[in-house]
Amino acid sequence: MCERVDSLSAQASVAASLLISFLKDAGYRFITPTPATHLRVNGRAESQRAETLADAFGWNRPFAGGLIPNPLLQSLKEEGLVVEAAAGLKSIFRVSTLDDDLLLHSSFPTIAQDAVFFGPDTYRFARAIKCHLKDRPVLGRALDLGCGSGAGGVALARSSMCKELMFSDINEAALRVAALNAGFASLGRVATVRSNLFANIEGMFDLIVSNPPYLNDPLERAYRHGGGELGSGLSIRIAKEATDRLTPGGSLVMYTGSPIVRGVDRLRHAIEENFAGRDLRWAYEEIDPDVFGEELETAAYKHVDRIAAVVLTATRREGL
Repeated sequence: MCERVDSLSAQASVAASLLISFLKDAGYRFITPTPATHLRVNGRAESQRAETLADAFGWNRPFAGGLIPNPLLQSLKEEGLVVEAAAGLKSIFRVSTLDDDLLLHSSFPTIAQDAVFFGPDTYRFARAIKCHLKDRPVLGRALDLGCGSGAGGVALARSSMCKELMFSDINEAALRVAALNAGFASLGRVATVRSNLFANIEGMFDLIVSNPPYLNDPLERAYRHGGGELGSGLSIRIAKEATDRLTPGGSLVMYTGSPIVRGVDRLRHAIEENFAGRDLRWAYEEIDPDVFGEELETAAYKHVDRIAAVVLTATRREGL
């Protein structure tokens, strides 16, 4: 059994770091598409084997040994990070570009219960964080809640001077990968905490960012299943619990998805009820009207018009 990306040993972490350095020096870039697009592109006759680094470590196609230097290849093979496949060698993870950073995440397809997600939602999430921080470049304590690959925390650190940054997730695999990615990005010391939302997290924060799963996933994969009738359970909980952990003037930035049922935004309705009477300034924006349209073919979404990508920002008023 090969070593999985979610259980990297110290030696495997070194090998992964060497690969990231090599890819950076080679000018590597890969923008991760949706799983549906990934499947379609890899299904083409000309896409069966890797010809470039992006083919091998982005599109996750089988590749020949000469694609990377032999000492690096041997190191990756010894640590189980590259394995023998039917059509050649194959990486057990992918590497994606977020601005100038390269971030590690799970191989394609992401079918494991503890897969570490990265995709179009990640880019929208990072953009929302950067937009929010244009007017707040200095932070004391910040948290990437449900961090996954750690992309939100990396975007936060790139956009602000943050004195203390914490990554948390219920998924141990995600915490290991997020810690690696923080190292690749040279973020300095980042605390990692395994926690079901705030169960193991203490104190207050100047900024909390979160990109929770928001679908009703029959397999209940940690990175995808949001709970509740239509996948909004975690988003609703985070809106409530995170705003209780904000310092005066502190903010929550949450990127998530909402089911629109007969013209009604179910998530927004729940948040309006939750925030009623609370001393918060908040805004809710639909930034993409239609994501994961294929979910509408499933039984859980048979009455849903569409799934919208949304950004919630909520700030605790000063002087409280």
